Amino acid sequence: MSVRFGRGVATAASAVALMAGAGAAGAQTASPAVGLAAPKPASTQGPQPAGQPDRVTGRRTYDAAWFRTFAPATALQIVERVPGFTIERIDGSVRGFGGAAGNVVVNGQRPSAKSDTVETILSRIPAGRVVRVEVGPGDLYGAEFTGKPQVLNLVTSATGGLAGTLTGAVRRDYTGKLFPEGSASALLRSGKSTFNLALNIDNENTAQEGFDRVTSLPNDALVEYRYRVNRYREPVAALSGSWEYNDGANRTAHLNARAATDRFALDQSNWVDPTGRPRREDSLTSRTTVNEYELGGDVTRPLAGGGIKLIGLATRRHRDSDDLSLVDLFGSNGPGPTGFSQSLADRESETLARLVWNRSGWNGWNVEIGAEGVINRLRSRVNLFDLDAGGGQTRIDLPVDDATVRERRGEAFVNVGRALSPALRVDGGMTVEASRLTVSGDVDARRTLSFLKPKLVLDWRFAPGWRAQLSAQRTVNQLQFTDFISVAELGSDRVNGGNAQLVPQRSWELLGTLEYPILGDGLVRLEAGYTRISLVQDRVPTPEGFDAPGNLGTGTVAIARARVEAPLKTLGVKGGRLTLYGSYVPTFVTDPYTLTTRRFTNNSDFYGSAEFRQDLGSFAWGVLAENGTSSTSFRREETDRSFRGIYTQVFAEWRPTKTSVVTATLENALARPTYRERLFYAPDRTSPTPVTREFRRRNGLVVPMLTFKRTFG
Repeated sequence: MSVRFGRGVATAASAVALMAGAGAAGAQTASPAVGLAAPKPASTQGPQPAGQPDRVTGRRTYDAAWFRTFAPATALQIVERVPGFTIERIDGSVRGFGGAAGNVVVNGQRPSAKSDTVETILSRIPAGRVVRVEVGPGDLYGAEFTGKPQVLNLVTSATGGLAGTLTGAVRRDYTGKLFPEGSASALLRSGKSTFNLALNIDNENTAQEGFDRVTSLPNDALVEYRYRVNRYREPVAALSGSWEYNDGANRTAHLNARAATDRFALDQSNWVDPTGRPRREDSLTSRTTVNEYELGGDVTRPLAGGGIKLIGLATRRHRDSDDLSLVDLFGSNGPGPTGFSQSLADRESETLARLVWNRSGWNGWNVEIGAEGVINRLRSRVNLFDLDAGGGQTRIDLPVDDATVRERRGEAFVNVGRALSPALRVDGGMTVEASRLTVSGDVDARRTLSFLKPKLVLDWRFAPGWRAQLSAQRTVNQLQFTDFISVAELGSDRVNGGNAQLVPQRSWELLGTLEYPILGDGLVRLEAGYTRISLVQDRVPTPEGFDAPGNLGTGTVAIARARVEAPLKTLGVKGGRLTLYGSYVPTFVTDPYTLTTRRFTNNSDFYGSAEFRQDLGSFAWGVLAENGTSSTSFRREETDRSFRGIYTQVFAEWRPTKTSVVTATLENALARPTYRERLFYAPDRTSPTPVTREFRRRNGLVVPMLTFKRTFG
């Protein structure tokens, strides 16, 4: 009987990253940022129409009045309407503070927290507290953003008193069940202090049905047909609080705290028809609990004509998971069900301190010098058992299923920049990183790593409206601690082996950007780049007969991206706006089994989207369509390819008052299904011809949702 390893362990609710609510309504009504953000150059071209770049700084500015057409209720809805800007998603597993910068700041600063997503932070700020939005090159907002083509600065008012947001939503699944969720936040400004308290309750519930068809190759003869129904439930609750003290430039302090809990549940029912044998019923259940806590703060004081900022952050995460896979529940082929059970428990912690000194206008240079120290630890244990028909269980030893991973990492950095002329700016920097990594338990591995990471950015405004940027830098990927640990996937016939010898990949990246405004406040942006990677992190065979995360040879990445955002008023469509985006990013590396060139594991070459939105006074409507090419996981004995039909979303909004919005949304409006194809090879992929094919289809389901948002203050 084959092991059925599958969807089992849920991904923990990650601590995704950018900033905390402490600065959400910090006082600022002028452009220069408080704290350590690099202020704009002393001279600018002067006031510009909304969306037109300043010829000196490249900054585009939109005041609050520009967004009234959209009747936004929160700062998030304002940011989502900024032409040509997309919030950068940060990997929640990024360790340290410097690597989680993102591309959004509030009043010129990144508060000292990582757990709340930027969308969550912005959704807590009432739209009425927003004075303006500025979008410009990253160097305008601090050296840690150098090289980012765009960083958005949300400038809030100094208005005192109480403000807040309330959000309620209800989602309906295909069975007719309703699932409510909501959030509430309150923000109080008194004198130089701002206090924020927020509660978020998400209630993700989805249902999925479809079939698996297993055939033998090359004749494609049916081996087994499975009808499956999956139900996922994931309620998440998070409570956040923060305090900000703002006494002007380089005289600020923040304190942030957050506690969150995540409860994931999967219940899967399978009706299986093997060729030539009786029908059987299988099942898979998975339960995961994640509790997370974070405490952070910072203080900034004047020093030597600039400011010095000390940041401290501590995060703790506890995850416990139990999975159970049973085959032949009613014993049609034997005395009782057989299967597998797995339990996983891990404890992860991060403690860091970061010290930064910043000074602008020092002989024409902006200078930032700093250092960061981080201690990370993961303690993980996995227990996998084979269950026999009589109820007995036998433990299955996995490579590296009981281990502790520790990392002590430090970095020192210097960043400098200056304007060489009114149209040309140069920024550069150097980071020195060193770490000591140990793995103990089932294996004993130790190594010391050190890297130099230089970067150089040229920003050129060579003609009215035109802007070009060229950046070159060396980057080093962070290792995922969970890649050191082995774990089974109950339901997919496979084990993810752990690899204590994994090392981070290193890249040289070259990227060019060209942008130009169109049709008033519209924008066209083109990007092209090339990346050369050594020690590509992918999947490799292990001596125990599994595959695991590991390092391949040299790989390359080509980058071509385009974004067009066009207001359609001048074309006769009142309140209309069209956004088109396309990304073609092929990757190339030599496969360790076939010795031929292939894509990186799970890389999708092309992604494209089109969005139309029309705002008509108190009403608005819009449609989004997106799709991408398939992605493939290249494993020892199989290739696992995932793809789907075009995804669409349709919405309609009604704004009964200036502070409230009602939105009706249809997710996956065309009910497109998703697909997965697994090709199996014997004994592994050194054999060029697959012997078995498993094709999965999950029916696309339309998910209606109704949301109400209201702000006050």
